[in-house]
Amino acid sequence: MSALTNNAHRLILLGIKATRQPSLTRPFLSSRTYAASTRTWTPKTSIPSSSPPKVVKATASTSVAGTGSPDITENLPSTSEEIDISEAMNGSIPLETVPSSASLSSPFPGDFTAAGDVGSTDWSTSYHGLSTQAFSKDIANILLAPVDDMDIEMKPDGLIYLPEIKYRRVLNKAFGPGGWGLAPRSETNVGPKVVSREYALVCQGRLVAVARGEQEYFDPSNIPTATEGCKSNALMRCCKDLGIASELWDPRFIREFKAKHCVEVFAEHVPTKKKKKLWRRKDQPKFDYPWKE
Repeated sequence: MSALTNNAHRLILLGIKATRQPSLTRPFLSSRTYAASTRTWTPKTSIPSSSPPKVVKATASTSVAGTGSPDITENLPSTSEEIDISEAMNGSIPLETVPSSASLSSPFPGDFTAAGDVGSTDWSTSYHGLSTQAFSKDIANILLAPVDDMDIEMKPDGLIYLPEIKYRRVLNKAFGPGGWGLAPRSETNVGPKVVSREYALVCQGRLVAVARGEQEYFDPSNIPTATEGCKSNALMRCCKDLGIASELWDPRFIREFKAKHCVEVFAEHVPTKKKKKLWRRKDQPKFDYPWKE
């Protein structure tokens, strides 16, 4: 019995050992379970908002605040006004309010042909504003005022005239300095003895008169001076259309003025000993060298 018992006990131990050895080769399985969370991503879609966009105020400054120390905050005045970006984006603010240099034309005589601007009118060919409207009554009274006898001068050959500075004073009084001007309408014509050029008188942005001035010269070095005299002569002729000193072209006035204020005398030319009748005003002194009265 003891032998059978020992054998049976041995077999039982061998069986237990056989059943335990395969378990060592099996993979280890944890009793814990894991749950993986799944996320779904949905792209955001931009929905246009009915509310107006936020307006940002932009300012410009010529200097940077706190340049010396980053801890210092300065409030510096801006050199430009605040700009509404929304208005600029909508086009309500023009991109350029100052004319660019591309819109400027060459100096006179040039191509100033833009309409609606007095400064852009080509006065060498234009008749802008001619006889469109009469000047005001106050201006007309100044222009048509009788000439003062004390302002009239007498040439030795018997011609009476008003110095060109008197015409300029009348124009300045009527339109103000800068309210009138002379515009050339041709090139300067230089002849053997005479310089001439055509000018237009413009008052308050309107063409008033056109006349050709002329001036004699006796030496080529005097051409610049003769050119200025040509301009003054054109001014006096243009002023006739405004009625300034119109009496000087009235024959009756000329005769009466000479009889009242002038005298004709004999004078001798000292170098040549020739005598000649010359005119002068009665209130002027006698002729001096080279004449002897």
